[in-house]
Amino acid sequence: HPPVIVLTSNRTRDLHDAVKRRCLYHWIDYPTPQREVEIIRRRVRGSSETLAVQVADAVGRMRDSDVQKPPGIAEAIDWLAALRELGVERLDPAAIERTLGSVLKYREDQEVVRAGGLEQLIGAD
Repeated sequence: HPPVIVLTSNRTRDLHDAVKRRCLYHWIDYPTPQREVEIIRRRVRGSSETLAVQVADAVGRMRDSDVQKPPGIAEAIDWLAALRELGVERLDPAAIERTLGSVLKYREDQEVVRAGGLEQLIGAD
């Protein structure tokens, strides 16, 4: 059998046109919030469902904001792990502020989220 090669991209750098011409593309969107909760809880053992739901919801809100690099599932996992390690049981603005760097890697993105109000990440629509 010929080898199968999978190339992934987070779109930070463009692939060369010669490579793109030889590829089949499949776009994988973010999971549903419910599925994301399942994924992050599976990766962060011992995390509460309440906190995982809040993290998935807040990450979704960040993705919908004007950040340069929307957080992916890996960042959601990192964030939930950081919150759990700190003993956080429910998201609040203070907990978000302490751990924002684990989910948003660019200072400008953190400023965008802060400007919108950290409470908006946990507030109802």
